Amino acid sequence: MRYFSALLLLFVFACASDESTVTEAPVADESFGRLLEEYQEARLQLNPLEATFLGDDRYNDRLPNTLAGEYKEERRGFYQDYLAQLKKINRARLGPTEQISYDVLEWELNMAMQGASFAEELLPLDQFDSPHLMIGQLASGESAQPFGTVEDYENWLLRVEDFAVMMDTARANLERGAAMGYTLPRPLAEKMLPQLEGLAAEPVEDHLFYGPVRNLPDSIPGAERERLTTEYKRMIGQRIIPLFTDLTTYVRNEYLPLTRETSGIDAIPNGPAYYKYLIKLYTTTDLTAEEIHELGLSEVARLRGEMERVKAEVGFDGDLQEFFDHVRSRRELMPFHDPQQVIDNFNSIYDRMKPQLAQLFNKVPKTPFEVRRTEAFREASASAEYNPGSLDGTRPGIFYVPIPEVAAYNTFSDEDLFLHEAIPGHHYQISLQQENEDLPAFRRNLWYSAYGEGWALYCESLGEELGLYEDPYQYFGMLSAEMHRAIRLVVDTGIHSKGWSRERAIQYSLDNEAESEASIVSEIERYMAIPGQALSYKVGQLKIRELRARAEEEMGNDFDVRAFHDLVLEGGCLPLAVLERKVDSWITTGK
Repeated sequence: MRYFSALLLLFVFACASDESTVTEAPVADESFGRLLEEYQEARLQLNPLEATFLGDDRYNDRLPNTLAGEYKEERRGFYQDYLAQLKKINRARLGPTEQISYDVLEWELNMAMQGASFAEELLPLDQFDSPHLMIGQLASGESAQPFGTVEDYENWLLRVEDFAVMMDTARANLERGAAMGYTLPRPLAEKMLPQLEGLAAEPVEDHLFYGPVRNLPDSIPGAERERLTTEYKRMIGQRIIPLFTDLTTYVRNEYLPLTRETSGIDAIPNGPAYYKYLIKLYTTTDLTAEEIHELGLSEVARLRGEMERVKAEVGFDGDLQEFFDHVRSRRELMPFHDPQQVIDNFNSIYDRMKPQLAQLFNKVPKTPFEVRRTEAFREASASAEYNPGSLDGTRPGIFYVPIPEVAAYNTFSDEDLFLHEAIPGHHYQISLQQENEDLPAFRRNLWYSAYGEGWALYCESLGEELGLYEDPYQYFGMLSAEMHRAIRLVVDTGIHSKGWSRERAIQYSLDNEAESEASIVSEIERYMAIPGQALSYKVGQLKIRELRARAEEEMGNDFDVRAFHDLVLEGGCLPLAVLERKVDSWITTGK
């Protein structure tokens, strides 16, 4: 899943109270409430793209140059200022929920300050999580940027000009970074080239950025339609295509020869310290790379044993590696010839599980939901992902599915994938958080990867309770997806802290999971592009499963799975230490 940036934090709460079980005390210092409101408003102005994704249209004409040194200093000053203001608040005089909000904000600001010490701007582009991909999504006219009025269309023209300035800075940063030892691994730059070439391609009328013109609303009068069409053609033909033509030429002829043969982030200046920071950022723990690596090896071994059981159940005569090949190539698992059939299959999974959802959940999001095919310009390098709906519910949550070759699309993990990316995974968790008006605004929008991805991976284990996994191949798909996340613990730490090559990581994955080689290559290159993020899934899932098992054992017949799920979801994203404290308090109260 891809989200707008939101810092992930580490918390150690020695005295944090359970929000769900403590009667809320009045806030003695009203200045804290004002500080939270001011912080959220100022943060959206500093990050207008985030506001757009939330459905807040006030800053749709802006895109600050986040790659420029001036922006980095402005952001650093922003964090310092709010940290100083926060220190003036007497935490002891706040109510229990406000104390948690205080600690959340304090750690967010501290982590932001820590992150600002690294030269992330010197690696400004990659093939997976990069400004040209995000803006390309918006430019299609089918994402968060609205295109319903003349003002909307004019806002986008202004934002695109800011984007062009950012891309000019990106090129300058690539050159500066290369001179200082900050370069992409060569395979990532090679995968990025076709994306840049696509954005440089003519004719204008076929360009991705021309999509909004092809869908001009009937409500826009004829004269304005002609003017906007002319301006969009000029923007694409005179600004975007030349910009990406130049950038493509530079990357192909000058940057690519300078890219590095190493795969891990530890190879760049200050790389080991940066990776340590990213582990803390994404897992909200103090686990070391070595501890995570060993945890991954243990989980891989456990899951291989469970896979052997399924192999025996279906009567396959061969070893596990041969069974992987069997699953990858089994024609019965590749039944589609039209991409719409893939989308229809996911919708049918939802229909089958709907009757059982009420047995596991009291809370249901109001935000609508859709399954869509990933846009063609990024489909080749994309993974399945969820994009949240807007705060007001007018834009649905969207589950994007890449279908680059429909005839080769394998369905063995579709039930599991839907549970994770869609319902009750990301769509339930993110939508309920956004819809919870009892939370301060900044907490309604926070993203903690260990919690959010941990919840989604936990949801994969709910398939049998929701009437799914009746086919052993679909259950094997669930095991494969969990194995996929266990493998991530091994290969991410292997790549970024143990000197593993891209090829070694690919082979380790091929040896232990049934994903296709093309999918595995794409995944390994994803981990190379965003170090540490892949660790969050399994770390979070293991904690949530541990907490449910603890509650079931200690509460016995008093355990209510719906109440447990409400408890986990009600406060929005939380660091794992806070979540554990909440559940322990609930267990004690329930008993």
